[in-house]
Amino acid sequence: MRNDSRLSRMLHVLLHMARHDGPMTSEAIARMLGTNPVVIRRTMAGLREAGYVRSEKGHGGGWALCADLGKVSLLDVHRAVGGPRIFAIGHEHKNPDCAVEKAVNDALEDALQDAQALLIARLGAVTLAQLAQQFDAHCKAAPLS
Repeated sequence: MRNDSRLSRMLHVLLHMARHDGPMTSEAIARMLGTNPVVIRRTMAGLREAGYVRSEKGHGGGWALCADLGKVSLLDVHRAVGGPRIFAIGHEHKNPDCAVEKAVNDALEDALQDAQALLIARLGAVTLAQLAQQFDAHCKAAPLS
């Protein structure tokens, strides 16, 4: 999974986990996301290492939340599953010989740094608890059939 899809998919999973009684298996999560359980286990490992989820083995086991949703930001989840890089666009060559490419890289670098700073601030300002509240409000406004 790409970093951006990994973040949105894991936010999706975490919200389902927040409203689910008991642990969720990697297989159930994989079915929900249309992917492989191995991919889920690899991605969830980052969340476990960050202390946001735990895995329970055996019958009735699976993944469960173990963090206060009010203390985990979207940026925290991004860092746990995707790493520090926010955007997949950027320089094709870091140190080009062409002066035109240098000028283009400089312009792109400034724009990307500004955009990244804004996105990091916004992701850091939203907690999983706030996202869960929005989810609940959407469900009340338009109940699922």
